[in-house]
Parts: sequence; structure tokens; C-alpha cells
Amino acid sequence: MTDKMTRLWATKTKDDEWWSSFVTAPLGIITNYWAVDVPWLTPNRITAASFLVAIISTVCILIGGFWAFIMAAILIHISYVLDCMDGQMARYRQVPSAIGSYYDRLTDQVQVTLWFGAVGYAAYSQTLSVMPVFLALIGIAFYGLRGYAKYVALEIETAGNPDYPTNMLELKGCKPTAGLGFSTGANFRWFLREQQKLLAFDEGVLIFMLSAALIFDQLELMLWIFATSQLFWGSYRSWQRGKNITANRKFPIKK
Repeated sequence: MTDKMTRLWATKTKDDEWWSSFVTAPLGIITNYWAVDVPWLTPNRITAASFLVAIISTVCILIGGFWAFIMAAILIHISYVLDCMDGQMARYRQVPSAIGSYYDRLTDQVQVTLWFGAVGYAAYSQTLSVMPVFLALIGIAFYGLRGYAKYVALEIETAGNPDYPTNMLELKGCKPTAGLGFSTGANFRWFLREQQKLLAFDEGVLIFMLSAALIFDQLELMLWIFATSQLFWGSYRSWQRGKNITANRKFPIKK
């Protein structure tokens, strides 16, 4: 049991997002302890299941009401745990695939759009104000801009330096500092450091924030936080990547 769990723990992404780092990814590893030995369960099927659960949770948000919101919050977390499991399973079985990674990231983007679009509608139904819809649109647009700017910058940098993706992976690579085999003190220090990621307002933070807003029925407040955080980070990351391109560019820019 210990050897299998150790190998499973090694599949955990070393630079996980805030909520997935110490909640959903460990839950995914625990579930994978049994799932990885089921032949018909494949990483791609788990990705599909995660997306299906995300759609059902979106329907619950659109239905509205206390119990529908509670169910949506639970399903959103189940979807996110499954989203962690697919990559862990692929790495454990040593069957990672480019197409699997592609669909995993694609569905992640669509899920955020569905969830926050549905919350914008639900908040509009409660207040009869168009402001929640506007906030949802702003948040979704600038959340998408964060990823779009990243991949546009990657394409431009790679055109000038084919080794750029490999160089970035080497710079980003980090050794584990906590987990199985580390002391309680090391794990506690890691836990405290992870809390800094809360301010990144990435997907993991949004999952937690969305679920809490549904449970406590604070949709409009959550949408204000969503819109302002994504407006800031989308704009900042876009500016930052443009600045890096200017600094690294060594050949004429083609328009």
C-alpha cells in the first residue's frame, strides 16, 4: 500500500494551484488508489466524466434555489477532483498523451465559462439587474485573456527560438518540498507558503470561491471579486508577456 501510494503521490503536479494543491489533488490521489487498477477507466474517460459533471452542475445553478445551489457546489468539486485524477492516472500508468492534455485544458476553459455564465444568469434572476451579467462577462473575458496571452506569447517566442518551450519547462521545474516522506514541520511550512497562491485568483481559487458563493448565496459579491480579479490579472499578465517578448525578441516582428 505504501509503495503504491508513494508512486501515486509522485504524480501530483509539483506547482499545483491553490485549492487543488492541498484539497482536490490529494482527494484525486486517494480515489485513484482504486481507480488506476480498473482497466476500463482511462484518463480520457475521466476527463469526459469531469466535463459531464460540470454540465450537470451548471444546470443546477440555472435551476436555482438553496438545494440546487448546494448540489451544484458539490458537483463542481467532484468535477475538479476528476480533473485532477485524469492527469495523475496518465502519469501513473505512463500513458500521457498530447490529445488528452489538449482536451483536458479545453474543457477546463469551457467549464469556467459555463459556471460563471450560469451564475451571472442566476444572480440576474435574483436581482433583476443586468450588472451580474456584465460582471460575469468581464470576468470570463479576462480569465480567457490570461490563457490566450500565454499561448500567443509562447507561439511568438517559439518562432524565434525553437528551444524556448524546453527552456521554460526547465526554469519552471521545481523539486517537491512536502508530501510523503517529509516531516510534519516541512509539510506545515509548505502549507503556509501555498496560501500565497490565493491571491493569484486562478482556476483553483475560482472553484473554491464559486462553491462558497453558492452555499452562502452570495452570487453578486462573488461576481464582483471574479470580475475585478480577472480584469487585473488578465491585463497584468498580457502586459507582462508583451514586455518579455520585447526583451527577448531578436528578429523583426511580422504583422
